[in-house]
Amino acid sequence: MDEDRELAVRDWLPRTAALLVGTLALATAFIAAYVGALHQPTPRDVPVGVVLGDQRAQQVMAAVRARTDKIKPIQYDSAQAADDGLTAREVYAVLTSGPDDGLRLTTASAAAPAAAELVTQVLTQAARQADLPLQVTDEVPVEASDPRGLVPFYLAVGYVLGGYLASTALGLKTGTAPVSLARAGLRIAALAVYAIVLGAVGATIVGPVLDVWHHDVPAVAAVGALAVFAAAMVAAAVQGWLGLLGTGIVILLLVVLGNPGSGGIYAPEFLPGWLRGMHRWNVPGLATDLIKSAVYFDRRSTGWSLTGLVVWALLGILGLITATMFRTHRRSRRAARAAGPRPTGPGEPATDG
Repeated sequence: MDEDRELAVRDWLPRTAALLVGTLALATAFIAAYVGALHQPTPRDVPVGVVLGDQRAQQVMAAVRARTDKIKPIQYDSAQAADDGLTAREVYAVLTSGPDDGLRLTTASAAAPAAAELVTQVLTQAARQADLPLQVTDEVPVEASDPRGLVPFYLAVGYVLGGYLASTALGLKTGTAPVSLARAGLRIAALAVYAIVLGAVGATIVGPVLDVWHHDVPAVAAVGALAVFAAAMVAAAVQGWLGLLGTGIVILLLVVLGNPGSGGIYAPEFLPGWLRGMHRWNVPGLATDLIKSAVYFDRRSTGWSLTGLVVWALLGILGLITATMFRTHRRSRRAARAAGPRPTGPGEPATDG
């Protein structure tokens, strides 16, 4: 009896230690990523549009750039191209010559209120030093019910969280890798239906229920469904290949790195260099950007964020299917080896299988 207990402890201790060490590593990474990224946001190279040939605006921008790297001028061939860049979310503001020999600053606070505020402060001071009047217009304002512009981020976090939790729950219940391609298809279909429902629920909460946005509920629901499905399929694929270890990797990608690197709390230009580009490829950042585009901006701003989420969803489907095929093939080989050579009858030659 004591020997059985000792064997049980020997089996339990390494597995428990491995789980606790893995959890400790994730928690440590979480603290390092969130505190490291968000404790002291330092803006650098915040893009502001300026038109080639607009000498007054060009001179002010050159003077600002000579003093600080907080703002980065982006050149456009015409005023129309600069305005298009603003609504396509290429820049946070556009500086042009204005009436009465002054300047006009057109911002889009919906892209990132803190970035628009920074640009306004820096260029207001620059215009004052140049003794030029400055007229500021917010072309794409953030909703009054969301003055800090955080609702798109929190909504995206809810969608992504719901997606990978649903995939994890199915994996715990029925196995991280489906037992057959038919079961894999059923899991994909179930997660797709779940994504549509959660997308609609989230859009309803921020729309009619909480009255944050008064429009675009169907667009937000569609974006939400895609974000949920992409997160769910990424989780399903990673867990299908790596099992329980895959759950930790999913949390690392989608939560530990994905949330602070999404650009939802602070604009990407406010983050440390190693996180700046993450919003362009990680699911939380793509979802946050696509929600902002659906609510505030035109279709041109949806380009990469929409494409990126679709790519992740397709890669997740492919990953889950290939994991299922691999596991199914391996189970078949194990079953064949376990069966051993076929017994021979009288007069039959012996075979080795």
